Amino acid sequence: MTDTVDTSVDRLTRIYIKIRDAKAAVSAEFKEKDKKLTDQMNAVKAQLLDYCKEQNVESVRTSEGMFYRTVKTRYWTSDWAAMHQFVVEHSMPEFLEKRLNQTAVKEFLEENPETVPPGLNVDSEYMISVRKK
Repeated sequence: MTDTVDTSVDRLTRIYIKIRDAKAAVSAEFKEKDKKLTDQMNAVKAQLLDYCKEQNVESVRTSEGMFYRTVKTRYWTSDWAAMHQFVVEHSMPEFLEKRLNQTAVKEFLEENPETVPPGLNVDSEYMISVRKK
């Protein structure tokens, strides 16, 4: 690396940092305002859910609009080894999402450079990281 740096590169670095800092400030302000609005909406939703429960109804039409309650069910496991065994035993690969663990694939390829899994696609690109002095 050379000791002399083009002043235009110095300027671009300074501009980049200034933009990044401004973007972070705007993002923080947005997140704070968004959290307040989300909290307010959640408080109203809780009251509407209470209303549905008290009235034993699934939906309500008002002059301002309609609201209804639905059941959202989520599933997860606290024992991945047992779940994996269940998936294999019952031939239920659809229990799992189709995505690769990026870290595991990278480590495998580094340890086994001659072995490439079939159908594996790789996309690499250069990135720029900028830090303050």
